[in-house]
Amino acid sequence: MRVENSFIGVDGVGEQTERSIWEQGVTHWDEFEPGVVGGKRGDRIDQFIAEGREYLDAADVAYFDRQFPSSEQWRLYETFDDRACFFDIETTGLDERRNQVTTVSLHQAGETETLVAGDDLTAGNLRAAFADADLLVTFNGKRFDVPFLEANFDIDLQRPHLDLMYTCKKIGLSGGLKQVEKDIGIERDRPDISGQDAVRLWREHERGQDGSLETLISYNREDTVNLRTLADEVTAQLDEQVFI
Repeated sequence: MRVENSFIGVDGVGEQTERSIWEQGVTHWDEFEPGVVGGKRGDRIDQFIAEGREYLDAADVAYFDRQFPSSEQWRLYETFDDRACFFDIETTGLDERRNQVTTVSLHQAGETETLVAGDDLTAGNLRAAFADADLLVTFNGKRFDVPFLEANFDIDLQRPHLDLMYTCKKIGLSGGLKQVEKDIGIERDRPDISGQDAVRLWREHERGQDGSLETLISYNREDTVNLRTLADEVTAQLDEQVFI
């Protein structure tokens, strides 16, 4: 579903009203006339569409993020997936105040890069990597990845953010990323590696063990690239459930 199919961003338009509009055959902004709803609500929708076209032309993801209910953030994805940054971090523990970020992998515009602690993982490089990211896509990133990066590197990642952990729950998928991937049929090159192994691999790297860092990077990059596949699949399923 694209944002142009949505009317739920208008004050006073909930799921029931939006579905009523769709059921009248009006499934796109181009098809809307105020008389479909009538009264002030129809005028508000008409005004929203006029404003929305301008923000859409400017690729202003933040505007639609503000307009849509938080539970409907997934609707941003199809329209703005080309401006999305899929990212995942590995750390030495769960406390952003005491533990270290070891690797950060980012997948955007078809390319994947990994920044490594002690090498190129710096605040400046992170700011540069996120500079063109208008939509963040993570799994549990709102509670984990973003707070960790902001605390460790003093960077600001407050922007539209599709956290797939919550999106997955809307279609009955729960558990961690590996479990969700398994449930929808995403296969991994190294399904035997877990988050705990990522900590071990970093410690081994610090002790100079050959191959540990390469394995950690591969694991982190696979997490990140798989987020795109997961986002495509989950939003497609929601589209089938919600949109006529």
